[in-house]
Amino acid sequence: MPARPEPSPCLAALRGVHRAVAELRRGAPVVLAGAERWLLVAAETASPAGIAEFEALAPAPLLLLEPARAAALLHRPFEPAPQALALSGPTPGLLRALADPTRDMPRPAEPARAVAAPVDAGAALTLAKLARLLPAVVAGRLTAEADTAALLSVGAADILAYPASEAAALTRVAEAPVPLAGARDARLVAFRAPDAGVEHLAIVVGDPASQPAPLVRLHSECFTGDLLGSLRCDCGDQLRGAIARIGAEAHGIVLYLAQEGRGIGLVNKLRAYALQDRGLDTLDANRALGWGADERSFLIAATMLRELGITRLRLLTNNPAKVEALAACGIEVVAREKIVIPANGINDAYLAAKAARFGHLLDP
Repeated sequence: MPARPEPSPCLAALRGVHRAVAELRRGAPVVLAGAERWLLVAAETASPAGIAEFEALAPAPLLLLEPARAAALLHRPFEPAPQALALSGPTPGLLRALADPTRDMPRPAEPARAVAAPVDAGAALTLAKLARLLPAVVAGRLTAEADTAALLSVGAADILAYPASEAAALTRVAEAPVPLAGARDARLVAFRAPDAGVEHLAIVVGDPASQPAPLVRLHSECFTGDLLGSLRCDCGDQLRGAIARIGAEAHGIVLYLAQEGRGIGLVNKLRAYALQDRGLDTLDANRALGWGADERSFLIAATMLRELGITRLRLLTNNPAKVEALAACGIEVVAREKIVIPANGINDAYLAAKAARFGHLLDP
């Protein structure tokens, strides 16, 4: 029987990150191999069994958090803000409350105190974000004698390189005509990175590659707005408006990207909504959860466009950052065309925050 071929370095790195993501999501510890070897378990999914396994190998746990969340827990501003807190006797309930500002905070047995974060704290928190979990990770330094043979190990460098690796490995996997109400001459083209289990879609109308600069819309999926018709945002109206406008031109593309909630995922978006209902705007709600204002990478979009034969386009967007992001990925944006969606009485504050905090150009 012939030997099984070794996967390419890129594919092997992707596979390692995907497996580590799966382990964190099910509450199991993983080993982070970087400047040192650290044991990690996600605060959101940690179970009693997982914590017991963790403490047997790494008995001095730290809670790694994004600085804004750590500073909020300590009830005082820090310069620079801390990224790690010392823990004593962590329990699943305490960890989830420390990680999630939407939960009531129990009183820990010992007050949390800021300590120096490991060099690879950023990689550990990025892994939690890739898992679409709250960016809060219990970490413990492993000794040379620790037996981790049964645990999955993932490289810190592979985690940080993941967006570029995922985009480089993206492949076109399926397509079919799907006539739409706003564009009868439409077809869907599906893209997937190996082992990722996540699909990004291109809604292709007519023959955009035949045009000198076709109209293109980058649209991050929004379950609540696109499918349910939520009035909290303008996403569903933007999607349908973009399809109709491109349909009227007869040629163009809507990229439907699996980047819910500007990259934080649906569950975290719902948490952000809960914080918005307490008075935070959409940007500050993301930060309170430990996420950045916008966690999306547009390398995926640039790769999809090149595969579809598009390197020069007009971009249908109110967000100048998308123009800059595509340009940084080597896509020429010859013009930005606005998409005007009026406020509906419920999303007024949301639209105002997009203009004031994110720089969206919403004037008619």
